[in-house]
Order: sequence, then C-alpha cells, then structure tokens
Amino acid sequence: MFFAEETLRTCDTLKRERRMSSRALVLGGGGPVGIAWESGLIAGLAESGIDLSGADFIVGTSAGSVVGAQIAMGRTPAALMEPFIGKGELTPPPSESMSTPPDLSQLVAKLMESYAGVRPNEEVCREIGAWAFETSVVSEEAFVASFGHALAGLPEERWPERRFACTAVDAVSGKFVSWDNNSGVPLVRAIASSCAVPGIASPISINGRRYMDGGMRSATNADLTKGYDVVVVVSISSQASPEVFRRPLERELQALRDSGSRVGIVTPDAESIEAFGPNLMDRRRCPAAAASGMRQGKAGLGTLLDLWG
Repeated sequence: MFFAEETLRTCDTLKRERRMSSRALVLGGGGPVGIAWESGLIAGLAESGIDLSGADFIVGTSAGSVVGAQIAMGRTPAALMEPFIGKGELTPPPSESMSTPPDLSQLVAKLMESYAGVRPNEEVCREIGAWAFETSVVSEEAFVASFGHALAGLPEERWPERRFACTAVDAVSGKFVSWDNNSGVPLVRAIASSCAVPGIASPISINGRRYMDGGMRSATNADLTKGYDVVVVVSISSQASPEVFRRPLERELQALRDSGSRVGIVTPDAESIEAFGPNLMDRRRCPAAAASGMRQGKAGLGTLLDLWG
C-alpha cells in the first residue's frame, strides 16, 4: 500500500512537477525547408497539447535560429504557420539561385571529416571558412536583409526577453560561438551568421570578425542546454541520414543524459522527408514541408507529452 501511495500520483501532481522543471528546446538546421517544417511541427504539436513554445531556454542553429527567435519573441505556434498558408509574408529569397541545388560537395566532404572525428572541428572549419570567402554567391548585405521579414520588423538590435541563443562559427579561426541575450550583438545579424551556409552566403560581419553557419560544428548543438531538467531536440536529420551525419547529435544526446537531463528527440517521418525534396534550400517546397510538419505534430507524440507536459 505504501508503494502504491508513493508511485501512483495524480495527474495534477505530475503536471505541477513538470511546470517546476527547467525546460529547453533545441531547433536544428535545415535551410528554408527546415524553417517551414519546424514551424508546422511546432504548430501541430501545440494543437495536440504539446506547446514547445513554453521553453525556458531556446537554442537555434541555422534554420532553427529563425524559428527559435520568433518563439522567444512571443510569436504563437499558430502564427508560425501563417506565412506558409497564405496568411503572412514569406521571407524573400536573397538570390534566385536558391531554387537550384548549389554544388556543396566540397563542404559535405569536409563536414564528414569533422563529424567523423577524423580531424579537429576548428581545423576543418578554418578550411571551410576560406572556401566560403571564395565561393559564396549571396552578398553579406543581401543575406542580412532577407531576415527582416521573419522578425516582424523589430529593430535589429532587439533581443527577446526570454533566454535565446543561436550558434555560429568564426570563418577565420574556426572557433564556435553562441550568441545570446547578453552578447551585445544585433539580433538580425546574429541569426544571419547562424544561417550563412558556406558556398551560399558570405560570412557575416560582427564586431570586426566574420561568421558562418553554426551547423559547421553541429546541426543541433544541443549540448548548450546541459543543466536543464528536460530537453526536447528537433532535428531535420533522421535515421535515414548517413550515420556519420548523426554522430554529433548522438554525442550531444549522450552528454545531456549523462548530465541528468531527460531528453526527447523529434525527427521528420518518411512523409515529411518526401515533402522536403532533394534540396533544403528550395523555397518552393516550403508550403508542403510546413503542411507535413503540421500533420506530424497534430498526430501527437505520447512520449513527448509525458516528458514536456
């Protein structure tokens, strides 16, 4: 009888305990298509009773920085979907070349070396940065300007009051950085640096240095949330992705679990992957990706509901 009284707690008690837990949300990279899918997923999950927008700390890398900043600024999950269903304005592409797959084979080869641990990440990132300066097709000014619509016209220096961080890599030194509310960096420029894919966008100038996509270190950088009781990671990568590209996330998840965090992971299902198409930079795929994310979220995830509350 004592065992039953201690273990069979009421739903209200469990909900109170979950509210007292510190919760973090990690949103990974994935280009414009990833922005659309994450937006739909979060909106769909909210409809199913899992409101990830209530996180105490949000970490975004590349695409995830765009979605994460909007959530941190108070945009509702439903509002995230509006640009993809004709009720809002999609962020205009900085270049028409985004509708055709760029040749990123050299970038992929170098990332495989880094992700597999063949060479130190900073060393590889220095080489990627040098390559980015030579090959990127979208100017820094055009790329930064393309993010203004997503941030609803707020002054570019303003950060959300909620704790939010986005990631980038110094294109010259190869060092990883995390911009947050206390960094003193303009928000739009921080997000642009997190999204500046080498070979596409020129590295972004911040405080006299140049920065590129935080995905050069990891597509998720989930280890930044160590110390939080509950962490939910949204990753564009799935079990269908090559094993070498899953390694950084697997290491991060293990580090979080070792630190005592309870961790949930959400990845695209087969239908969502089909909606993405072969090019995550192709904005023409965004409406279908958002709709598939919404469908996947509305289906609900029972384990995530138990974790997040």
